[in-house]
Amino acid sequence: MPTKKLLIVAHTPSPNLHTLAEAVLSGAQHADTENVSAQLIAPLKATEDDVLSSDAIILLTPENLGYMSGAMKDFFDRIYYPCLEKKQGMPCAMIIRSGHDGTGTKRALESILTGLKWRIVQEPLTCRGDFQEAFIKQCEELGMCVAASLDAGII
Repeated sequence: MPTKKLLIVAHTPSPNLHTLAEAVLSGAQHADTENVSAQLIAPLKATEDDVLSSDAIILLTPENLGYMSGAMKDFFDRIYYPCLEKKQGMPCAMIIRSGHDGTGTKRALESILTGLKWRIVQEPLTCRGDFQEAFIKQCEELGMCVAASLDAGII
């Protein structure tokens, strides 16, 4: 069976965000998902080719001033039109690390994803308030769920 590619685009300017991104990657690389390869890339380094060669994507961004990070916005600015027609229906999931409520970031991401016609395949995960160890497990489970669903052909 051919390997499916899961792209994780994560902006990780802090140690806690880096830990969450690594948890997503760890979950996505679970031993039970044999036919999925996962790749973690920073948004400023991710390219349209990374997106075009992927079968699904997970986005991780901190909430900055009620919006996604500037690096994540830059990623979308660069890949939007090159990927618009070619990746419609691509499964995606999102994680928001928010000190407050995360609603502005969620709304902005959903608007862009709707424009791209990507399919949000899991309820957005918003890790709110002070950093908690539980966030790590939630991110790992999201990565595992998306990878397992991709592996099984569900998404």
